[in-house]
Amino acid sequence: MRNIQVSELDRRAVEDQDVEIVERKGVGHPDSICDGVAEAVSRGLSQLYLDRVGKVLHYNTDETQLVAGRAAPAFGGGEVLDPIYVLIVGRATKAYELDDGTELTLPVERVALESARAYLNEHIPELDVGTDVVLDVKLGEGSGDLQDVFGEEDVQVPMANDTSFGVGHAPLTETERIVRDAEHELNGSYADDHPELGPDVKIMGKREGDHIDITVAAAMVDGYVDGLDDYRAAVDRVETHVTELAEERTDREVDVDVNTADDLDEGSIYLTTTGTSAEQGDDGSVGRGNRANGLITPNRPMSMEATSGKNPVNHIGKIYNLLSTEIAEAVVEEVDDIRDLQVRLLSQIGRPIDEPHVADAQVITEEGVAVSDIEAEATEIIDDRLANVTDVTRRAIQGDLSTF
Repeated sequence: MRNIQVSELDRRAVEDQDVEIVERKGVGHPDSICDGVAEAVSRGLSQLYLDRVGKVLHYNTDETQLVAGRAAPAFGGGEVLDPIYVLIVGRATKAYELDDGTELTLPVERVALESARAYLNEHIPELDVGTDVVLDVKLGEGSGDLQDVFGEEDVQVPMANDTSFGVGHAPLTETERIVRDAEHELNGSYADDHPELGPDVKIMGKREGDHIDITVAAAMVDGYVDGLDDYRAAVDRVETHVTELAEERTDREVDVDVNTADDLDEGSIYLTTTGTSAEQGDDGSVGRGNRANGLITPNRPMSMEATSGKNPVNHIGKIYNLLSTEIAEAVVEEVDDIRDLQVRLLSQIGRPIDEPHVADAQVITEEGVAVSDIEAEATEIIDDRLANVTDVTRRAIQGDLSTF
């Protein structure tokens, strides 16, 4: 019997709190670049191991670092003077003993570089890999005791690699949805039609009472901007788009500001050559940006674990953060009368990952509804998701789950 607890959340729902702060760092932000590269390398190594030996071996690539370069942006197109440097750091199994006793050597560093290069080419298209950014990889061997915990032959449910926890919450507040959706749209359909907008889009949402302020930092690509008037028009278009998006999602008063650090009179503007601030002094690290649900939410409990790059088979810092978020979303979707729900999953090293030390769900229900009224249904959903925890591994390897 799994240890599942459902209780009342002893605080006001986030939507009722006086002040709410929400942030999202877009895919081109230096921290997000590190997250994206680390996760791409993780998927590449998983696929390598599956193709060569039929199972995922021990690895972690969640320590990727970015050192900013130096650029000279200019209307009509500038240049990168000193390249960005990305160091892929972690642990990986480089050799595997086959059943006949021979040792199979695995090209883990080559696969890591290929995976990182493909990711950057897709998501930061103005960044020329090899000239604008230099990729390096340093993968050591894993700790012997953790390799033993990682997995034994014929074990259906892996053992937790660590005593750690993951947290998730649902439903998203209006401010959270606005911040998340605005970045997704700006770096999606909007960017498809407006190539002057680079992928380094950072959005900060602040709600005080019933007033929401959205601050957008949007890197503009100099090759698509002919002058200051073009730049002003590009900023205005972003402001209009985000304002319209926000007003579709809330009846509260909304103000949107874009690139508030600009000094147009002095010609100091957020103009880049590659679409990311990493070209000019902004370093990055895995785990310093968005949490597993894609947001930074100081009004909510959060795990400090970096989700991206961790092994998806038994690394709790990845699995439980993804799973707790999915559990929270599933419970809210399937159970009526829940206003706010947070889920905490705690592991114990060496214990099966489908049997957490505790699965704790804290809930705020609608007025007139007791926690006991929804406890049984919520517990059943939590138990079912835990029983199918290995599905998270499969979808993470396939790239069907976002880790940041």
